[in-house]
Amino acid sequence: MNTGEMMRILDSIARDRNVDRQLLISDLEQAMVSACRKHYQTLDTEEFVCTIDQATGEMNLTRHGEPMEMDPEAFGRIAAQTFKQVMIQRFRDDERASLLDEYSTRVGTIVTGTAQRYDHGALIVQVDRAECVMLRSEQIPGEQFNPGDRVRAMILDVKDTGSQVKIYLSRAHPDLIKRLFEVEVPEVAERIIEVKAMAREAGFRTKIAVSSIDSKVDAVGACVGVRGSRIKNIVDELNGEKIDIVRWNESSQILIANALKPAEVAEISLCFELGRATVVVRDDQLSLAIGKRGQNVRLAARLTGWDVDILTPEEFNKGLEIMSETLGSIEGITEEHMDRLAALGMVSVFDVEEVGIEVLMTELEIDEPAALHAIDICSTRAKEVAEQQQKEKEEAAQRRAEEQAAAERLLSGEAMPDDPEMAAAAILGMGAAPAAPTSNASSGDDAEDSATEPTQDDDARAADILGGGS
Repeated sequence: MNTGEMMRILDSIARDRNVDRQLLISDLEQAMVSACRKHYQTLDTEEFVCTIDQATGEMNLTRHGEPMEMDPEAFGRIAAQTFKQVMIQRFRDDERASLLDEYSTRVGTIVTGTAQRYDHGALIVQVDRAECVMLRSEQIPGEQFNPGDRVRAMILDVKDTGSQVKIYLSRAHPDLIKRLFEVEVPEVAERIIEVKAMAREAGFRTKIAVSSIDSKVDAVGACVGVRGSRIKNIVDELNGEKIDIVRWNESSQILIANALKPAEVAEISLCFELGRATVVVRDDQLSLAIGKRGQNVRLAARLTGWDVDILTPEEFNKGLEIMSETLGSIEGITEEHMDRLAALGMVSVFDVEEVGIEVLMTELEIDEPAALHAIDICSTRAKEVAEQQQKEKEEAAQRRAEEQAAAERLLSGEAMPDDPEMAAAAILGMGAAPAAPTSNASSGDDAEDSATEPTQDDDARAADILGGGS
């Protein structure tokens, strides 16, 4: 037996597979014991003992404590096959344990691998010596990799399935953004800048709230970098995903206003009982605050932890008027009670209906019959308002459809509509142009870093007129 060659092979396996050399030697000893038992057809596990010198590779076999003169090379085919199977299985077990130990400590870290193939929608990625899996749910929508492409992802989870170690990757998890900031922004890695909250819709937009423990370090400016150099690297890695950097504030009102940037907020009313923030913005800021398909307000709500309703001043005042008229008919409820409700963030009959009897009794200091009557009358009024809102929405949708049809007829060369307003709407519709996009990253404070401004889209409104829901 060429012991020198055997030890060189063991060293190579230990180095390539990241397995302890001592474990491999122990595996060889156990495999030799199994081969001896198979050769002599014995079930006694203590009958044979094998020891291998770690320096020279010399193998010593004993039976019942007595040295064996038999050379292992003289074993028959069946015993040799047993030796091979046991050795391969134990080597695989050691490698699996090594993978599990190594990658379990790396959960939440970023790794770089090479795309191999797609298997039922899951992307198989080779990372060092491990074959990792990125499930479809953890991939960025619309992102496609070809074999050999570089893939940068976060280790999401590591599981031991018994026969193999499954390593799961993610590019859609919000923590990936945080890890990328730690790589690109030294202040984040050094904990000078802290990531307080994050909200992400993978592939589209992310909002991240940051604060600095050092008054001399501007959290937003450091994350954006000189002329956006730092944020640009992260955006490029995510294939153009928009990132809004928001300045963190302990005040919920200020934080919500920052989170809704680049829209300018006129007023914010917080209802702690419902966990709802009613935000008032000017008409020209409405679509910007809501965002394309409600994305801006949705991410702002997740970032801040508040249910955010966006209203115009007209809608806000109308909601207060309806609530005041409705509750004003109840004996014992005065203007002072109305002001107290508004101060508590209840700005519509929907809020009063939802908040419950106990809150009204406690905050307004009224008895139970009056509170029950207030809830009942607000519930009835809320249904009427909801029906009116639905009717107005349907009428608006019908008008848009008629205007679209008129514009199409005009383009096809048909006669201009008889209705002057519809004709004007058709002409204006033909000349409408989409808004020009701006920077991909917004700081939440500086206009020069603001995110792409969405176009006006009434269907994308995330809040009903009187605060019925976002």
